[in-house]
Amino acid sequence: MRKKTILLHLVLIIVLGVVVAGCGGKGASSASGPKDIRIGFAQCKADESDWRMANTRSMLDTFKGPGYQLTLSDSNNDAAKQVADVQGFIDQEYDYIVIAAVNMDGWDTVLRNAQAAKIPVILVDRNINAPQDLWTSYVGPDFKVEGEKATAWMAKHFGSNPVNVVNLQGQLGSGAQVGRSAALDDAIASNSNWTLVARQTGEWSTDVAKQVMTSWIQQYGSTINCVYAENDNMADGAIQALQERGIKVGGADGVAIISFDANRPYLQMTLAGLINCNVECNPLHGPRVKQIIDNLESGGQPKKIEIIDEEAFYWDTITQAIIDARQY
Repeated sequence: MRKKTILLHLVLIIVLGVVVAGCGGKGASSASGPKDIRIGFAQCKADESDWRMANTRSMLDTFKGPGYQLTLSDSNNDAAKQVADVQGFIDQEYDYIVIAAVNMDGWDTVLRNAQAAKIPVILVDRNINAPQDLWTSYVGPDFKVEGEKATAWMAKHFGSNPVNVVNLQGQLGSGAQVGRSAALDDAIASNSNWTLVARQTGEWSTDVAKQVMTSWIQQYGSTINCVYAENDNMADGAIQALQERGIKVGGADGVAIISFDANRPYLQMTLAGLINCNVECNPLHGPRVKQIIDNLESGGQPKKIEIIDEEAFYWDTITQAIIDARQY
């Protein structure tokens, strides 16, 4: 009988220990130390492009150390799924939510839910159309400024000569697409010798952009003298399509190629003269997001908007030393 009583006591102790360990809520601590900070990262599409893969790695690598627990939710560029993913983080009482938004619109309701739950929301890389009191911080580029750097090069390169440009857009409605396309629109409106020959999304993809560019070559032929591709992968697709038709690209007298992101392989293409102008978009946001979270954890108040300073690289001035010195 005594053995049975001891066994029952042991079972009760084990069960109670499991219950206590499982009841820790947001911000709870255990005997072994503070609970990890739980971060929900709503990524637009983790493997969308070379840039996006570097961005995903930066977040995962930054928060793999002790004290943090990052959960990656990949929406696969489905805006409705991404909103649902964020609501899931709210329902599970995560400590912080980080969003790289698929689209700029459609965020008000879920952000109000995060606000009601007192969960800070950090926007990374892509801005959104929502009242600023619904999110804590934005860290990333100014996409329209990126576009203005590219159009400034175009104006210098072409001068008063006709500019017949085709625009391979990113995913429609994303912050990067909206800003970069807007810069081109403004430049076309300001330069009477510029003509927008065609415009279509290439979905950030090399293969899709190659298909679109092939179609444009068939329709417009040699009238095209500039490709404004809103990321590196699409610029690569356009270059492949042009070269397969025997059309010279880049350099001083080929079809001018504009690109964005400045990933290392595409800077090598810039050095080779295939890409004329490549505007940087820095993907390494993990450390910046960590700095914001650590600031908030210590009772500080981070900047509402932190715009990343970025460079532009040109085929006739870039060097191998510049490329070798870069992180991505």
